[in-house]
Amino acid sequence: MTPFHLAFRIDDIESTRAFYAGLLECPTGRETDNWIDFDFFGHQISAHIGPRPDTVLQTSVGGIDVPLAHFGAVLPWEIWQSLADRLKSGDAEFVIAPQVRFAGEPGEQGTFFVRDPSGNALEFKAFRDAAGMFDATTTAGAQS
Repeated sequence: MTPFHLAFRIDDIESTRAFYAGLLECPTGRETDNWIDFDFFGHQISAHIGPRPDTVLQTSVGGIDVPLAHFGAVLPWEIWQSLADRLKSGDAEFVIAPQVRFAGEPGEQGTFFVRDPSGNALEFKAFRDAAGMFDATTTAGAQS
């Protein structure tokens, strides 16, 4: 898979480093006084200091209100569970606690949402069957 690049806004470098490099265990890359890069599960994310948006929007997915603007990673089930357990023991504040959605359906998935120190929403997912991630015939594919 080809890595993606995502640039996003943050409040400050040090709390961002503590969250991504510390809590999520994402190695750091290049940085300046205004931005820092991370290896986000094999992808490059670049956190830039900037102003907060005035509003945060939500949408409904499978009957659950989720932050509309979010990013994250799809992980193997065991790594997803390990990360969820590490965040629970690290007193992370979950926007949506770890749960299984669409249980028993082809798109069955584990998911949870957290916010970084700058308020950015991150979703971490795992699929019981990786083929369900892009299958438009499943409930999960139609609603995610």
